[in-house]
Amino acid sequence: MATSNSPFTKAQLLPQEEKLEVFKQQGELFIGIPKETYFQEKRICLTPDAVGAIVNNGHRVLLEASAGDEAGYSDQQYSEAGAKITKDRTQVFECPIILKVEPPTLEEIELIKPKTVIISALQLKTQQKKYFDALAKKKITALAFEFIKDEDHSYPVVKALSEIAGTASVLVAAEIMVNAKAGNGLLFGNISGVPPVEVVVIGAGTVGEFAVRSALGLGANVKVFDSSITKLRNLQCNVGRTLYTSTLQPKNLMKALRRCDVAIGAVRGKDRSPIIVSKTMVENMKNGAVVIDVSVDMGGCFETTEMTSHKEPTQIKYGVIHYGVPNIPARYPKTASIAISNIFTPYLLDIAECGGLENAIRFDSGLRNGLYFYRGILTSQSVAEWFDLSYSDINLLIF
Repeated sequence: MATSNSPFTKAQLLPQEEKLEVFKQQGELFIGIPKETYFQEKRICLTPDAVGAIVNNGHRVLLEASAGDEAGYSDQQYSEAGAKITKDRTQVFECPIILKVEPPTLEEIELIKPKTVIISALQLKTQQKKYFDALAKKKITALAFEFIKDEDHSYPVVKALSEIAGTASVLVAAEIMVNAKAGNGLLFGNISGVPPVEVVVIGAGTVGEFAVRSALGLGANVKVFDSSITKLRNLQCNVGRTLYTSTLQPKNLMKALRRCDVAIGAVRGKDRSPIIVSKTMVENMKNGAVVIDVSVDMGGCFETTEMTSHKEPTQIKYGVIHYGVPNIPARYPKTASIAISNIFTPYLLDIAECGGLENAIRFDSGLRNGLYFYRGILTSQSVAEWFDLSYSDINLLIF
């Protein structure tokens, strides 16, 4: 039998599928930014500087009149940056891309054209099944910015807002101690001859870390509690100094709470925050002590906390002042708007560079992680499990 002198193997001679390179093709964005209508929501997704950067890259922005007023940005600033201003709310919702802080209401979804792209928060715990039915009916593609992941697999928007919430929790506590009814009149600050304010921080995540940074910066004595030794170690390393740290042992926590002037709760759970501080522990705290429960939007980690609003933020229980406002970053709308805008702007320019969201989510797995609806099809497993809905894997739809 004759041997073949071919330089190719038998497998190499078999027909192969052709692999075509996917090329990015730049596209033009037309972004609509409506005014937020949710109660006490003052933030806006893009600052005038960000709008200027987007318009200078050949894109269009349509802004509802006075949308940036509450965040300290005038229509004139947006107009000078290149945005078109309109008083017609319907016109804004007809844009191909809608950018919002809060998720759209059912009434707003009615105004949106079919096959529109919505980029906003999802706030899964506050949603109802009919919200997703409305998105499906309009074949909408929706991105939740709290699910978008960065290159280091962190959640950039959540992290930025957590930094604000952690820093703000200490500033709010300092204000309450002086101004609130039954406040103890103490000043944060290392004043000569005066014992420093005692602060307990429960939770060593991003909120806890920035609360610790602020409290230390104001001269307080700080004690940190968390169930994770790794988180406590990382917090000490990030802060750059030795702190009192402890795991969540009831005896140690009770002792610290009895002596503290301020207690900050920053522990989150999967479905709701675990209750770390019982009613009995609160009863044993000082009169005039302040509780800031940052986790109140997930049920709160203090048993005695109830949700309050920016208008009436505090309640007194067992002589302890409780602050239970769920959306602390909205108290500082300009800072929060700049933080959100800094994250959104590069993503929007990347989406345009890729030729639209569909191509962008092919190339960017972190952005793809934020997608929960694609052309009217639910693609998020966590949303599907929470509402007992069927979903499709996004990788099967776009690849």
